[in-house]
Amino acid sequence: MSEQELKLHVPAAARRPVQDEVRQRDATRIRLHALYFDTPARELARARIALRLRQEGREWVQTLKMPGADAITRVEINHPRPGPVLDLSVYAGTEVEAPLAAIKGELGLRYETDVQRLVRKVRSRQGTVELAYDTGILRAGALELPISELEFELVSGRPAAIFAVARRWQQRHGLVLDARSKSERGDALASLARELAALEPAAPDTEARRATIIARFWAPRGAAPVKLDDSLDAPAAMSRVAAECLDQIARNAAVLAEVDTLGVYPAGNSEHVHQLRVGMRRLRSAWRLFDGWIAPPPDAVLQGVRTHFGAFGQNRDQDVLNESVTPALLRAGMPVLSFDTPPPDIDSQAIAASAGFQGWLLDALEWSLAVQPPAPASAPETTAMSEHAPEPAMRLDGTAAPSPVTPTIIPLAAEPGPQPLRKLLANRLHRWHSKVAAQGKRFRTLDIPARHDLRKRGKRLRYGLSFAESLLPQARLRGYRKQLAEVQDLLGEINDLAMAKDYYQACTEEHPQAWFALGWISARLDKLTAEAQQAFDRLAAARPFWK
Repeated sequence: MSEQELKLHVPAAARRPVQDEVRQRDATRIRLHALYFDTPARELARARIALRLRQEGREWVQTLKMPGADAITRVEINHPRPGPVLDLSVYAGTEVEAPLAAIKGELGLRYETDVQRLVRKVRSRQGTVELAYDTGILRAGALELPISELEFELVSGRPAAIFAVARRWQQRHGLVLDARSKSERGDALASLARELAALEPAAPDTEARRATIIARFWAPRGAAPVKLDDSLDAPAAMSRVAAECLDQIARNAAVLAEVDTLGVYPAGNSEHVHQLRVGMRRLRSAWRLFDGWIAPPPDAVLQGVRTHFGAFGQNRDQDVLNESVTPALLRAGMPVLSFDTPPPDIDSQAIAASAGFQGWLLDALEWSLAVQPPAPASAPETTAMSEHAPEPAMRLDGTAAPSPVTPTIIPLAAEPGPQPLRKLLANRLHRWHSKVAAQGKRFRTLDIPARHDLRKRGKRLRYGLSFAESLLPQARLRGYRKQLAEVQDLLGEINDLAMAKDYYQACTEEHPQAWFALGWISARLDKLTAEAQQAFDRLAAARPFWK
C-alpha cells in the first residue's frame, strides 16, 4: 500500500505548545521502538529500501518502505510479527522480491529509534489527516540525534488536506520542513558512527580528521540529475524537475535552520546558502524552460522565490569577498585591511527558519505535485440573443425561418499531435544557445549590466541542459557542457571581482591600502575579459547538441 505524508521539524521552543495542542482532543500516546536493518555495504539504503521491526506498545510489526510517485508518497508494506523476528519470506512474489534477493551481504541491525508518539485525527474541507507528534532519540553506535517532528498523514480525501492542515500548524508554531525520513537520517548517522569509530585515538591528526568527518555529515546538498523521457508530457516533466529543485532548497534550508544542531553545533555555512540559492535559480530557470507548456505557478510561489532569493543573498557578497577575493589579494601581497564589519540585519538561520520562507516552501511543494497544463485558448462567447448576433431570418408571412444548418468538416489528415518532449526542449535550448552566443561574440564591448544579463542567460542555459540531458545525445552534450562551464566560471569570477572593485573603491579614503586591491582587480579583470571573449568564440562554434 502507499501512504501520503508530510513531516515538519518541531523546534525546541515550540515543543510544549505543539504537545499541548495535539493533546487538546482525543489523542493517543504510544511508545515506538524500531530496529532498522541493512548490510555492511548499505545495499538496502542504496536500493532506497528501509526495512524495520517496530514494537508498537505490545505488538511487533515488520515494515518495508520505499519512495513513491512524488515527494509526499511512500510505499509501505506491513506485516504483524509475533516478536522481534525478521521474516523476509513474506516478500516472495511481491515487487520487492528481486531487490531483496539481490542482497549479497548479511543483514544486521544498523540503527534504531525510540519514540513517544502522540496521535490524533483532524478534519479539513479537503479530507481527514492524522497528526503524529514524535519525540525521542535516533541511535547508531555511540551517536544519537534528537527526534522532534510532526507528521501529517492523509487518512481520507485529497492531498490538499495535508497541506491545509500542515500550513496552519507551521504558521502557528514556526515548524520547519525536513525532507529526510527517519531511515535516511539513521543510515547517515550509522555511517558517521562507523567512520568516527575507525579513527585512531593516538594519531596526531585525529581531531582534525574527526572535525572534517563531522562537517561532511552536514555537507551542503548540491544539484542532482533529473531523469526525463519522451513518455512524459510537459507538466509531468516539470513536476519531476521542480521536485528536484525543491529538495535541494529544502535540505540546505533545514541545515541552515539548524534542525538537528541548534545551540549545539553551527552546521550551516555560506555554502549551504549558495546551494539553496542555486536551487532557487534552477527552479526559476525551469519555469522559463517550460513556459507556455504549463500553467503558470501561483503568484505566491512566483513572488516568494524572488523575495527569499534576495533575502538569502544579502550576505552572499560579503561571503564571496571574505572567502574568495580577499585571500587572493593577500596572496598577491596586499597589506592587511582591518574593517569593522557590522553584523547582518538578519542571518541565514533566521531566514531559513522563518514562517514566511517555510510557508513558501509548503506552497511550492504543493504546486509541484500537480503541475497543470496551460489553460486552453478561450473561444469567443456565443449566446442565443447577443447584441452582436444576427437577427433570425423571417419568412414573407412574418414567421421565423428555420435556423440554417452549419456542417462540420473533418479534414483528410488528422491534426498533428504535440511534439515529443525531447524535441520541445531541444528547440528551446537551441534558441537560448543562439542568444547567448550572439551576445557573447560582443563580450569585450558589453557594459557591466549587459555582462550581468549575459551571465544570467548562460546560467539559465546551463540549468536547462541539466534538466534535459537525459533526452539529449550524450556524446555531443559532453563537449558543449564543458565549454559552457568554462564560460560560466569566467563570468562568475568577473562578477565577483566587479563587486569587490566597488567595495574597495569605497574604502580608499579611509584605507589607502585599498588602492593595491583596485590595481590588482583591474589587471585581473582585463585578463579575464580576454579569456572570456575567447571562450565565447569557442562556444559559438561548438558542435550542436540539439540535433
